[in-house]
Amino acid sequence: MRHRKAVNRLSRPSGHRQALLRNLAKSLFEHGRIVTTEAKAKELRPFAEKLITRARRNTQHSTRLVFSRLGDKTATKRLVTEVAPQHAGRAGGYLRITKMGHRNPNGDGAAMAMIEIIAPAAGEAPKEKPKRRRRAAPKKSDAAEA
Repeated sequence: MRHRKAVNRLSRPSGHRQALLRNLAKSLFEHGRIVTTEAKAKELRPFAEKLITRARRNTQHSTRLVFSRLGDKTATKRLVTEVAPQHAGRAGGYLRITKMGHRNPNGDGAAMAMIEIIAPAAGEAPKEKPKRRRRAAPKKSDAAEA
């Protein structure tokens, strides 16, 4: 039984599915938006958002981790240098999925969707986290010390 198995297998073996997600992510980062089936777009979004979050750190280690998932130098470079810095102030939600109706009815009629990288709004500055203030330790009174 496949109870509580959350992954959508997309009717492919695991290696094929990983290659599919890798290729879709490469195309997304190269072109900014792609049109694919709804099911593939829904599986691609968490995969690609994790890569963007990782790329935001902009360290050599994070770049190598992103490259290990993408397998393409140009897509990795574009992600780290162009896409990730645009979303420095955003806490997730870097991608948008827009439903586009069904594919040609003479074909399989699959539900299609466009997945795109959300451009930051004009004038949107990165939000800084508020600094946490430490509470002062309670003062010891002279009577308590004696």
